[in-house]
Formats: sequence, C-alpha cells, structure tokens
Amino acid sequence: MGSVPNTNRELADFLRRARSQVDPRRAGLPSDGRVRRVPGLRREEVALLAGVSTDYYARLEQGRRITPSAAVVEAIGRALELDAAGRAHLEDLIGLTAAPAHRRARGVQRVRPGLYQLLDSLDGEPALVLGRRTDVLAANRMAKALFTDFDRLPARHRNYARWMFLDPDARSLFADWPDMARAAVESLRFEVGRDPGDSVTTALVTELREQSREFDQWWEQHRVHQRTHGSKRLRHPLVGELTVEYETLALPGDPDTTLYIYTTEPGSASRRAMDLLASWTITNA
Repeated sequence: MGSVPNTNRELADFLRRARSQVDPRRAGLPSDGRVRRVPGLRREEVALLAGVSTDYYARLEQGRRITPSAAVVEAIGRALELDAAGRAHLEDLIGLTAAPAHRRARGVQRVRPGLYQLLDSLDGEPALVLGRRTDVLAANRMAKALFTDFDRLPARHRNYARWMFLDPDARSLFADWPDMARAAVESLRFEVGRDPGDSVTTALVTELREQSREFDQWWEQHRVHQRTHGSKRLRHPLVGELTVEYETLALPGDPDTTLYIYTTEPGSASRRAMDLLASWTITNA
C-alpha cells in the first residue's frame, strides 16, 4: 500500500478497533456458519450494513487516500454503533471537518482577565479552565485545594492528563482512578483526532505512553470520549470522601477552551466536606 499520512493511519486503526467491538448478533446479522477467528464484525459485514462495497470499505480501512461523502460516513458510523464522540472523531480523521484558522495557527492559549474574575467569583465551587490537550490554563482556589495547585508545577507539567497518570497523589485522590484515567485518555484521543498535526500533543502522548503502562494500554484501544458532564468520587486527604458533579461550558471566544465547574448536592455529606475545604483554604490563605 505504501506509506500513508498519520491521519489515515489513525483512521485505519480506529475503524479496525471499532469494528472489533460490535457484536454481530446485536447488529442483526444472520449466522453464516463460519467460525469467527476474531471478535466483532468482518469488513464485508460493515460494508453491507453501511451500504457500500466491500472493496470500498476495505480501502478506507487500509488508510487509502479516499474521502467518502458525509452520508457514507454517517452510514459507517451507524454500522459501527459509534456514539456522538465516535462519529465526530470519525469525521475528523476522514477530513470532513476542516481545521479552523485558530487551530491551524496553534498559538499559545491565553486566559482573558474577565475569565479569571469569573473563576474567582465562583467562590466555594471548584472551577478549572482547560485548553488544548487538557492543558490547565487557570484554576480558582477551590480547584487547587480539591485537586492540586497546578500553578506550582513547571509550565509544561500543567496538564490534567499528565497529572492524572504521573502524579501519585492523583491516583490516591480518585476513588475510581481507572475510570477517570481512562476517560482522560479517551478525551485526549478525541483531541488528537481534531488536530493530528500538533507536535506538542504528539510529544505529550509519547511521554505518557513511555512512562505509564496503563496509558499505553488504553491508548492502543483507540476509544474516544468527549466530556460534557459527570461525577467524580474523591478521597481527599483533608476532608475525606466526597462526590462532585461537573458540568463543562465551551467558551465562544475560544472553542479550544473549556470551563469545568464542580458542585456538590446541597445538604449532603459531600457539601459539608466541600464547605470544610473552603474554610481550610481561607484559614490557610
């Protein structure tokens, strides 16, 4: 086949791994009596479900230089049972979503003064601003107390995924660390698909694959996830166990910047723990 660009290699890998995750019985395919040597769908079965020729789909999965229409991409997404993040990732890898000018420029991200004021106004609720590749761009005092003070780290280490995998304190903080860490990997995978040419992201992924066995294993699975909301269970060294809910807000002025706000249920033990942590930060300050 010859060499293909990185984006197409990523596409080929994603399609193969997504195909292996689909249960043929759930897809409604009748048994043909043949023994399946590997799990998931065969190429010809994906092609059948998507309404394209087997040769066409095979060339796509091989990373050939072809660009299917949006309708074909949608049909392949349905055949592979991809969720919204998976379909968006597929579109990115195929090239249906052109990178905007601000992304192609890959400039250094800055936080507006007004955004810092917003973080400070969320007194009592942890809030983080994450940029590309999960870089931590800003955090209020409660976020620093709940997670870690990223400002004390060297600039290149102020990254959520890097902290999650390489800082022992992160492993002990999250009660369900494997789930949280896997989600960080899948979010970073999603990010790479949106901007595969970013050398800084590539360097981060290389570092994490070399230094973390779990990261390398989950990265190979090529699953993607786009975090919009959820919960985290923590074992905080100062206030004990608590559960926080988070919501993400995309900032219109910079689509690559996301605001994360963490809250607790009113009247709950988690709320009391958060209030205690707030009191501690004030006393400590």
